[in-house]
Amino acid sequence: MILIVMGVSGAGKTLIGELLAERIGCSFVDGDVFHSAANKEKMAQGIALTDEDRWPWLAAIRAAIEEKARAGEWLIVGCSALKRVYRDVLRGGADGDATVRFVYLKGSFELLHERLATRGRHFFNPALLQSQLETLEEPGDDEAITVSVELSPPEIVDRVMSSLDPQP
Repeated sequence: MILIVMGVSGAGKTLIGELLAERIGCSFVDGDVFHSAANKEKMAQGIALTDEDRWPWLAAIRAAIEEKARAGEWLIVGCSALKRVYRDVLRGGADGDATVRFVYLKGSFELLHERLATRGRHFFNPALLQSQLETLEEPGDDEAITVSVELSPPEIVDRVMSSLDPQP
């Protein structure tokens, strides 16, 4: 099984992904490591990424997913996956890999903005939050496990784990 913890910046993808990986006993990878230096520089300057910027990044994440899937291993990935077409790429196509599941961390602009304002060193410019929210195509219940980021991290992990069938 591959779990992709998705949402806009500040939603807690890395923290929740790490906690899920610890609970399940598998690897976690932050999708940010697959961004090019040019993408990171653009975001640091407050320039929103385009689809053209994102395709190679998504392809690199998909390659990591395929590697783990071939090995029969679980993997947790933190990735914004803002649009359905991006999620389709991560799944390997619209009707793709059934072992890929999404966990959508949903939060209000106010809470996410507050988190970004207090976050330590990170290349993401908080001014891009509104752009991400405008780009976001929220997944439906048929596509993702949706959990509010107003819950505590342990509560979020518990909700996700109770939604997985079968659990590891």
